[in-house]
Amino acid sequence: MESLVVTGPSALEWRDVPSPRLHDDQDALVRPIVSATCDLDRRIVAGGSPFEPPFALGHEAVGEVLEVGDDAGSLAPGDLVVIPWHISCGGCVNCLRGLPGTCSSVPRLASYGTTAGGKWGGLFDEVVRVPWAAHNLVALPATVDPRVAASSADNLTDAFRAVAPVLRADPAASVLVVGGTASLGLLTVLCARTLRAAAVTYADTDAGRLAKAAELGATALALAEYPDRVDGDFDLVVDASANKAGFRCALLSTRPGGTCVIRSIYFGDVPLPYFSLYATGITLVTGPPHATPLVPDVLALIADGSLDPSPILAGPYDCADAVDVLLAPPPGKPQFIRPRIMSDRHADRGAVR
Repeated sequence: MESLVVTGPSALEWRDVPSPRLHDDQDALVRPIVSATCDLDRRIVAGGSPFEPPFALGHEAVGEVLEVGDDAGSLAPGDLVVIPWHISCGGCVNCLRGLPGTCSSVPRLASYGTTAGGKWGGLFDEVVRVPWAAHNLVALPATVDPRVAASSADNLTDAFRAVAPVLRADPAASVLVVGGTASLGLLTVLCARTLRAAAVTYADTDAGRLAKAAELGATALALAEYPDRVDGDFDLVVDASANKAGFRCALLSTRPGGTCVIRSIYFGDVPLPYFSLYATGITLVTGPPHATPLVPDVLALIADGSLDPSPILAGPYDCADAVDVLLAPPPGKPQFIRPRIMSDRHADRGAVR
């Protein structure tokens, strides 16, 4: 089969590799039919990560089940499923706590598309093996277009998780999103608006993203550079900047007793303005996005029309064009499609053809 492989900084190629096989009765083989790029993928492709190439790229996708083991629950060939980014067993202490991104049955941060916890393939591959498939795969609702749902495997659910706990407890909470990445900040604005946040401010240095945030209903705050803090009284601040100055800005912009959620990934130590944080007593939330428990909630919002990430998506492009597109990516979240190969058991699922 073909696998999209990172071979070095700004170096990608399709390689012919052995097709995966079922290793266990709980496994499934799945064909990604819509693959989306996470903001992290841009850094990986550019060489801005600690992951040593070569390795397969991609960790957001909707796929078509091709083959299942004897103990894969109700999964069947032809089913359309979201493939969450992380590998998790569903039965360890951390999984039972709702923390599958820290599953203790696999190496820490085991995932598709990186080498952080081993090599599990990438979700641009023609086929991937999904262990503990009944737990790891989430059925796509019949009315949901796979192209709209692909990013629920990571970024879209990550954005939802960043704002949902605070906004469900206090819908009147004021929200600040410190942007800087291609799409995660905008997805966070979208989720906050979906959950009817009373006020959402989006701060960024990029004019295109600021305009998009305004279209999504946020107050757009143009920055020449990230300040120490943004003026205002923000109950919830989300760092989606992937910038150390943006990280500091998010922390110091959170009101006393408020919540600051760090959704950026930093591959090293980041200075912490501890005494300022001590003085305000904010709640700091970080850690990997635990997607699987919340993917059904996100899909339900997509299904009822409340949540539509389409304005932030780019494409779709043919998978064959992935190298060219990803080496010079457009704004937003590029998506790539390949045709289904199973008989269409679910003709009303908006399948990509």
